[in-house]
Amino acid sequence: MLTVNAYAAVSATEPLVPTTIERRDLGPHDVLIDIAYAGICHSDIHTVRGHWGEISYPQVVGHEVVGIVREVGPEVTRHAVGDRVGVGCQSNSCQNCAQCDKGNEQYCLNGNVQTYAGVDVDGTITQGGYSQATVIHERFVLRIPDGIDLDKAAPLLCAGITLYSPLKHWNAGKDSKVAVVGLGGLGHVGVKIADALGAEVTVLSRTLSKKDDGIAFGADHYYATEDADTFDKLAGQFDLILNTVSTGVDTEKYVNLLAVDGTLVMLGRPSETLTSTVMPLNMGRRSIAGSGNGGIPETQEMLEFCAAHDITPEIEVIGAEDINDAYERVLKSDVRYRFVIDTATLDD
Repeated sequence: MLTVNAYAAVSATEPLVPTTIERRDLGPHDVLIDIAYAGICHSDIHTVRGHWGEISYPQVVGHEVVGIVREVGPEVTRHAVGDRVGVGCQSNSCQNCAQCDKGNEQYCLNGNVQTYAGVDVDGTITQGGYSQATVIHERFVLRIPDGIDLDKAAPLLCAGITLYSPLKHWNAGKDSKVAVVGLGGLGHVGVKIADALGAEVTVLSRTLSKKDDGIAFGADHYYATEDADTFDKLAGQFDLILNTVSTGVDTEKYVNLLAVDGTLVMLGRPSETLTSTVMPLNMGRRSIAGSGNGGIPETQEMLEFCAAHDITPEIEVIGAEDINDAYERVLKSDVRYRFVIDTATLDD
């Protein structure tokens, strides 16, 4: 067993604290990764604060993990010592159901293993990337293209794939009109990817405070949702709306912005119940859908796409000692646009 430094939540109400955790010995198909950077996702905060149900403490979170391969198991064929690699939201699955066979490990019919707060195949609780090193089955280790800096690659492993997957699934491209609701950690990456795919991109944000950024990222239009006229002006326009926000979602208002055959995709996870009358759906053959992140093949495809189109998230690199402050800033939307932890600071 390997003992490494980490930062962990000890309860739903207390600050995260320095700790040590153990990583398993390498199995035949395992990869030992020295972690260089770990992104902070809003999901990390929801998890440690118990917003999505009870978890076991202490818990190390972080599912935007990048680093360098230190060692590989004897039967590993996909990766080698010295490779630049990453780990996203899943660290394992059954690997043999119909969805895993399709490369949709995120929809594993037997339940995928989340990179943190999940139950691994050996019955242990998985611990995430706010740590110095991790051991992961080779299937769930991704290659980071040379054209992407490691610190900027980290958020792509959640934010990037969470937006790329629905954009590809619903065929966003040259002849489509896409709206992104919210210009935060997820939304700003979605704007960049949708623009690179050739779509006409509109940002729908509460205010116009980030309009200059949105246009710089590739948006063609930018509207404030606090302006009631926005929903009249844009009625019936969009083929695809990607909702990245987790609160204050008036589903029916956004459904009315869809064109015929348009789809509203829920990516954020609001705690309140979503409601919409059926009539707006019937009248335009419109849909409300959900989307997870992405499987391993699609996540690798996303990384290659981002490298080819020079797409990287906007980040602020912090030390481990700043994690708790970063959490509070995320909750206040005081970050442009993603915090990334330099895990070398865990040595301090």
